[in-house]
Amino acid sequence: MSNKKIIIAIDGYSSTGKSTVARQLAKALGYIYVDTGAMYRAVTLYAMQHNFISQSHFDQEALEHSLPLINIKFEINSESGIAEVLLNDRNVEREIRTLNVSRLVSPVAAISRVRKKLVEQQQLMGKDGGIVMDGRDIGTVVFPEAKLKLFMTATAKDRAERRYKELLERGEKVTYEDVLKNVVNRDHIDSTRKDSPLRQAKDAIMIDNSNLTLKEQFDQILKITRESIARS
Repeated sequence: MSNKKIIIAIDGYSSTGKSTVARQLAKALGYIYVDTGAMYRAVTLYAMQHNFISQSHFDQEALEHSLPLINIKFEINSESGIAEVLLNDRNVEREIRTLNVSRLVSPVAAISRVRKKLVEQQQLMGKDGGIVMDGRDIGTVVFPEAKLKLFMTATAKDRAERRYKELLERGEKVTYEDVLKNVVNRDHIDSTRKDSPLRQAKDAIMIDNSNLTLKEQFDQILKITRESIARS
């Protein structure tokens, strides 16, 4: 197998398990994992904390003006070994995973200036390869030259069921109907936004995990990845 470290770009719809499989893959390969969705969630949390956005209003101009004040970085949790998100040096890993943030992240992620700021950071993180990055536009915008691109999908119903279970396990009081509505709404916003809409790169391999177990999915992706690295 080649010793060359490549860039692995994983895109796809919300709640398809992109972050989970990307984290597993990075660990198996000894690569760095970057959860770009967490970066957009952190910006959204900042906007919520400063009353720039809510269910009823969005002061986009105020958020854009505050972008230089937002510092996002990842820090490895010494116990879990997982990279967690720090927003202005405060760990917000748990806060950014709530349904409240999920409801508002897509409008924030659609802002061109927000995307420009975060894409520049993401490209810097991956300049030396050896990275697994997941999001909505990694293979199309952030790293169009990535050696391996995967595009993950599943039915909205399957994704909502998974997300609903995750939120219940975290102690959130949510309904399945609200989660399904959020999944469908995010699909629409992500796919129709003007700046970097969610789409499958022409050279990306589609992974439909509607009927796959986590192990089956990971085994399939690991096989594809090792073959790609060997060809590099």
